[in-house]
Amino acid sequence: MTTRFYAATGDGIARLDEAGDAWEVELSLSGSGAQCLALDPADADTVYAGLREGGVRRTTDGGRTWVDCALPAPGVFSLAVSAADGAVYAGTEPSALYRSDDRGGTWRELESLLELPSRPTWSFPPRPWTSHVRWIAPSLHDADVLLVGIELGGLMRSSDGGETWADHRPGAQPDVHSLAWHPRVPGRAYEAGGGGAAWSDDGGETWHPADEGRDRNYTWSVALDPDDPELWYVSASTGPYAAHGGGDPQAMIYRCREGTWSALAGGLPEPLSAMPYALVAMDGGLVAGFADGQIWATADRGDTWQAYALQGDALTELHALACAG
Repeated sequence: MTTRFYAATGDGIARLDEAGDAWEVELSLSGSGAQCLALDPADADTVYAGLREGGVRRTTDGGRTWVDCALPAPGVFSLAVSAADGAVYAGTEPSALYRSDDRGGTWRELESLLELPSRPTWSFPPRPWTSHVRWIAPSLHDADVLLVGIELGGLMRSSDGGETWADHRPGAQPDVHSLAWHPRVPGRAYEAGGGGAAWSDDGGETWHPADEGRDRNYTWSVALDPDDPELWYVSASTGPYAAHGGGDPQAMIYRCREGTWSALAGGLPEPLSAMPYALVAMDGGLVAGFADGQIWATADRGDTWQAYALQGDALTELHALACAG
């Protein structure tokens, strides 16, 4: 079985298909402003794209054609599809969360998220008058459990499918960038945030900081080994300007083993030329998507790396990356 990836480029969606020793890149939705995406875990051909000013689009044929899902808010910053019940979630700026139970046919706002006591303090530093839902993480094992990260505002948790919410969870980073659940250990979750990384072993109720051994604490993407809950990865920089300013990202990819982080090299460019915006864990390995469109992979848990050879359409920018199997 060949592997396929989808990437959000900030302008459109790229589909990458394994083709021998290279990857064939095919762009779609060009000019749309697609900056985030979510795959349907039950169907490799169904993908949702979140547009910065155009709502949500859906393809059911692997990106050949797209339809407008008529989300009632334009600025989409995060998407997720629940592996537990198939619900589709979309997060926006200004901060709001929507849920669809018919694959994006109709949407319902989960309004109680905006009733949390901390809401008046939510503020995204580059646009301090607003904030957005940066990440949505439905539990893989319990359809009722949902984590949401507000940039900048906190890590919120629902235990009833988003009907009600608990405010920022103890020990978590308030500047949430990405969240992940372990596929084989129910209740184990991970966070990369603007002030460091954290993990939870009680379904996201409480969190434990995890920063020992890392000299960069502006963490962005998080991924975890599907076999070992103690082995996980983050990308990190020295701060937001280095990470996103278009110059030297001062970035590293780190691996955590037995509670201690170490920087990975093993063939990666030194220094990294662009921020690793997306980490995708595979069996025994990791794929890293860089802001400038480079994709690197390791098959030995980060010890050695090789760049993907890309052909077809040019992939010059990458904001998000997901594997469709």
